[in-house]
Amino acid sequence: MPIMLRRWSTTFFVAFCVISTLWYLSSLTELYAPPSLSNAPIPGTDEFGGVRVHWRKTPKRYPVNDLIQLPSEKPRVFPPLQHEFGAESAAQRSTREERLAAVRKSFVHTWEGYKVNAWMQDELRPISGEHYTSFGGWAATLVDSLDTLWIMDLKVDFEQAVKAAAKIDFTTTETDMLNVFETTIRYLGGFLGAYDISNGQYPVLLEKATQLGEILYCAFDTPNHMPVTRWLWKQALVKAQEAKDAAVIAEVGSLTLEFTRLAQLTGDAKYYDAVARITTAFEHAQTETSILGLWPTVMNAKALTFKNNAFTFGGMADSLYEYLPKEYMLLGGVNNQYKRMYDLAMLVAKRHLFFRPMVPNNDDILISGNAHFNEGLKLIKQESQGQHLGCFTGGMVALGAKIFDHREDLTIARKLVNGCIWAYGSLASGIMPETFHLVPCEDPHACHWNATIWHNAILAHQPDSSKSKSKSMSSFERVHRIIEDKRLPRGYTDIADRRYILRPEAIESIFVLYRITGDRSLMDSAWQMFQAIEKHTKTELAYAAIKDVTVEQPEKDDRMESFWLAETLKYFFLIFSEPDIVSLDQFVL
Repeated sequence: MPIMLRRWSTTFFVAFCVISTLWYLSSLTELYAPPSLSNAPIPGTDEFGGVRVHWRKTPKRYPVNDLIQLPSEKPRVFPPLQHEFGAESAAQRSTREERLAAVRKSFVHTWEGYKVNAWMQDELRPISGEHYTSFGGWAATLVDSLDTLWIMDLKVDFEQAVKAAAKIDFTTTETDMLNVFETTIRYLGGFLGAYDISNGQYPVLLEKATQLGEILYCAFDTPNHMPVTRWLWKQALVKAQEAKDAAVIAEVGSLTLEFTRLAQLTGDAKYYDAVARITTAFEHAQTETSILGLWPTVMNAKALTFKNNAFTFGGMADSLYEYLPKEYMLLGGVNNQYKRMYDLAMLVAKRHLFFRPMVPNNDDILISGNAHFNEGLKLIKQESQGQHLGCFTGGMVALGAKIFDHREDLTIARKLVNGCIWAYGSLASGIMPETFHLVPCEDPHACHWNATIWHNAILAHQPDSSKSKSKSMSSFERVHRIIEDKRLPRGYTDIADRRYILRPEAIESIFVLYRITGDRSLMDSAWQMFQAIEKHTKTELAYAAIKDVTVEQPEKDDRMESFWLAETLKYFFLIFSEPDIVSLDQFVL
């Protein structure tokens, strides 16, 4: 995604290199291997009880007869994305390099903790030192972090990790249900990003990507060729499958970058065909949803309908939108489908998702919120919720402003990035929460702080039960009790999810905007964020999520997802690197 991506580095000039997978497919183990660490039987079936199952190539039940081919047109020449950076002063260089070294030190600390305590496991538990299986048990942290190792010039560790990754057996896992999206962005994206960033010096990375891609491609073997995103892979070996009638749109629509790049590198059009069909389905539906131009968070992938009425650029939708301009760049700017979809979505988002919150000091910032369509009233209602996941929007809008020549959108991008910077600075810990609500400005062009409006909004946001418990209190007393009990900074009406789980979206957008504008103040904002994260999340072994960013000394949670190394620290490192390191003019991030 980013994911996203989330959320991987890859050259966007097409370079075809035909890699045959027949040697691999012919050597796959038989379906019923000798018993070893046997999986539990799938509920309701007895096909696999007590036997460790291995994936094998099976005939397609719904073969595609006419594959959609990669575009063959000559790639367009994009205008420079990156700012033309001048020479920095000696003092500026010294400060930048000190910060760069601090970020690298944090990565090394984490990587050593992972190597010692959870090598070849999905995740290290950063407090207990135990490990956690989150995505198939195929060493998610190791694979997802490969490109960061290379970027930080940790070549010895990189080569050690590559050798270890070469031994991963993707044909089997004790996980019955695979999340195809997460497997794609963390593993497939991890291999492809590392292959590209290392200039193809390690062919095994593409071999592993091809092995995994061949397996994941089977999730598309459905009547309408939409993927089964929560995939019972063992059942798919013996039974026909269908796309689900309730699927998260980000999980369906955010496979484009990895599958397209795999098609480019292998010359196998089936991977591009798989995601091109999804894109076409989404484009056809874009003008038929209840908020024209946007897709709801949940779709019926089986019937290809989009009847849900909840819309956002945040969780469950984020990377679908993020990938539109990035896929356009990856395809060399010759497929205007992605531009059309992005332009329409942005037109509607400016009206129904982005809002200016009323905040102290009257900062002119934007937050990407939510929208809901009321079927009965036929009205669209905006919800002034902010999400850390939604912080990717600033970087996305900045990229779109450059590649699509929407120069006025750079102002919007800056306000969105500033909104996330403000959210970090507004909390006691200096870190932004997962989700929260703010007071939206009635007039975004003339919005001034008003404590009375804030207090009334807090009271309106609270459930009725809170009122019944304080009948003897005045409204003034009640609102101040709520502010105190919930630790609400000025401007907030609620903080529903107080965690910080080491997410990358805010620093990613700050990095992208810095590279595009050259504004050095963004480096200072990034440093303040990094210092707060370093202070509150570091453990003896690595770094941990925290449970409540509203307190000055938050309690840690024993969890560290792979994106901490793969994305968060990578973007912190890149913003303090010299601008030609992983240039936006050479890589799609």
